[in-house]
Formats: sequence, C-alpha cells, structure tokens
Amino acid sequence: MSAVEPAEGTCLVAVYGTLRRGHANAHWLADALYLGTDVSHAIVLYDLGAYPGAKWAASDGIEIEVYRIDTRTLHALDQLEEFDPADPARSLYVRGQLQTAFGRAWVYLYQGVVVGHRPIREGRWNPRADSPGSAALS
Repeated sequence: MSAVEPAEGTCLVAVYGTLRRGHANAHWLADALYLGTDVSHAIVLYDLGAYPGAKWAASDGIEIEVYRIDTRTLHALDQLEEFDPADPARSLYVRGQLQTAFGRAWVYLYQGVVVGHRPIREGRWNPRADSPGSAALS
C-alpha cells in the first residue's frame, strides 16, 4: 500500500475524534463498515477545543474506532482533514499507518502546534460543551 492510495479499492481507517460514532462528523463514515474499537499505545491526543489532534507518541492507550472504507470515502476524509497528498507539508493533518487489531489502518496526524493544549494519554477525546463550532475535524 502506498502512502497515498489504498490497495484494491478499500483500506482501513482509525478514528479518534469527531468521526467516531455519535459525534459531529460520524456521518462521513455512514457507508463504511465498522469493524470495532481498539486501543492504540502509539498516539497521544491533544484537546484542540472543537476537535482533537493526534501525534505519534507513546501513550497509556487511546481508544480508536476502525472502519473499512472505499477510495471515495478516503478522498472525502482527506478533504475534511485538510490533507493534500500532493503537498503534505502544508496540510493540517497527514496520514500515517497505525497497527490495529484489525490490521494496518490510516490515521490522521495533526501537524499544528500543540503547546498549551491538554494532552490525552489514555482513554478517548470528548467534546467540551463550551467548545465553539464543535463540528470541526477528526
């Protein structure tokens, strides 16, 4: 599998924020096959307010949901996450490969500055009631 395109028209994606079931952007995965939840010890989340951002770092276990998606959905998620495969350096998020109980999955990694944002090293991100525009990314 290349860094940009999934093999054979489908791939796995691991989500940790507003794309999770019951959250603001879950509708983006309405046609995806939900495989289940897993815990990743390879990422730490940062509470950015309306959405979280993940960075590669050892954690005590971040809850993720894993889905099988098609190429069309992957490209739609790239747009939502402001990932441009032709210019990853200028993207808000980039895709990385994360090992899950269901196989290797794409995960969106935040490229912005996280200084001053609360790290989440265990569990899951939940939106704060006071967050403006809580229907943002991830």
